[in-house]
Amino acid sequence: MIVKFIGIDFESANRKEIDMKVVETKNAPGAIGPYSQAFITNGFVFASGQIPVNPETGEIPAGIEAQAAQSCKNVGAILEAAGSGFDKVVKTTCFLADMADFAAFNAVYAEYFTSKPARSCVAAKDLPKGVLCEIETIAEA
Repeated sequence: MIVKFIGIDFESANRKEIDMKVVETKNAPGAIGPYSQAFITNGFVFASGQIPVNPETGEIPAGIEAQAAQSCKNVGAILEAAGSGFDKVVKTTCFLADMADFAAFNAVYAEYFTSKPARSCVAAKDLPKGVLCEIETIAEA
């Protein structure tokens, strides 16, 4: 579901309206805090980080490979709901609980992000719900 939201660009001398749309889908986990799954504005989709929660069961799979795959599936569901796709992703930011998982995470990531978008990948001390990875994306709408 896409909900239209009109914001105001207060920094612009023209005070023009900015067209922003909230993206919501039941095919990816709902937000666990005060944020949206994604926004569409200025021709881009800005998606919140996706952790490996199965949206149907609420379960988190075991192991970095299964968690990376679920995170990618959740990203894909949000991109689809926004009318975009993996082929339109221009930037990702990936968070790993342990950089020792980098190679295994990369192998799964490469299966989904075949266009090789720009990427940052960092280790985070803790991730929500104790997961091993999280992926956020920016894509063309």
